[in-house]
Amino acid sequence: MANLKAIRDRIDSVKNTKKITEAMRLVAAAKVRRAQERVVSTRPFANILANVLYNLLNRLKYGDVDLSLLKQRAVKTVAIVVISGDRGLCGGYNSYVIRRAEKRIKELQDKGINPCLITIGRKSTQYFSKRKISVKAKYIGLEQIPTSDDAMPIADELISLFLSETVDRVELVYTRFVSLINSSPVVQTLAPLNLQGLEPEDDEIFRLITREGEFQVERQTIEKPVHNLSQDMIFEQDPVQILDALLPLYINNQLLRALQESAASELAARMTAMSNASENATQLAGSLTMSYNKARQASITQQLMEVVAGANAL
Repeated sequence: MANLKAIRDRIDSVKNTKKITEAMRLVAAAKVRRAQERVVSTRPFANILANVLYNLLNRLKYGDVDLSLLKQRAVKTVAIVVISGDRGLCGGYNSYVIRRAEKRIKELQDKGINPCLITIGRKSTQYFSKRKISVKAKYIGLEQIPTSDDAMPIADELISLFLSETVDRVELVYTRFVSLINSSPVVQTLAPLNLQGLEPEDDEIFRLITREGEFQVERQTIEKPVHNLSQDMIFEQDPVQILDALLPLYINNQLLRALQESAASELAARMTAMSNASENATQLAGSLTMSYNKARQASITQQLMEVVAGANAL
């Protein structure tokens, strides 16, 4: 009976764990939807900003534009911004982006370039704080679905490092959202800016939908937002001054988009991890139930045999 009680207690424990993992999966799904809404809501501003920058550069391409954020210089030090999560229970999300950052660090060191880090997220901060590499700044405790208020101080720090020539290049290492079961750590150059391709050809909007009771991602390819403005348009200010004011906004927007992509990837990874945990809990509960039934049947059989043996003895 003691063995039966232990199995029964373990079945109850597994079922309670399944309730927790299922609740965490649904919470992550709701937050993915919110992240999706944030990305969509910030897109109109990003599109207009990219369009204005594109046309300003076209107007000035034959002139002498001397802006620090566009200036290419010999690369001696590179700031690598690593974007990870603050929490675990999201599969290999954090370890993948950390490994990608380590790979990039090694590539730079092999070329004789000095890397320094800016870590965003508790997991990358804890990991690289124990390594022999310079960490210029650490940012933890951001909103799980980042906003422009979260991105602004980080962007200001990155721009300051670049303009002061403390670093000659700024790169982002973050996780690009692909699907609920797939994410891809990528490296993107943030400074110096190269605005020849302001939006990638495969720019997409992702939407989390429910189909036949299952969560799925629907992707919609969008057209490039840049188009030529009227040639007779007159700027009240010098176009160089306008460009100088808009470039920091563009960097902030690019950083915000990377933060939001990373957040969506983390939440999707947590959804998948909790879904797998729930399935494993179901299988384990079924296996334990079968073991319990076998043990109970064996106990009943043994009791019957003892009763029969006692009756024969009489």
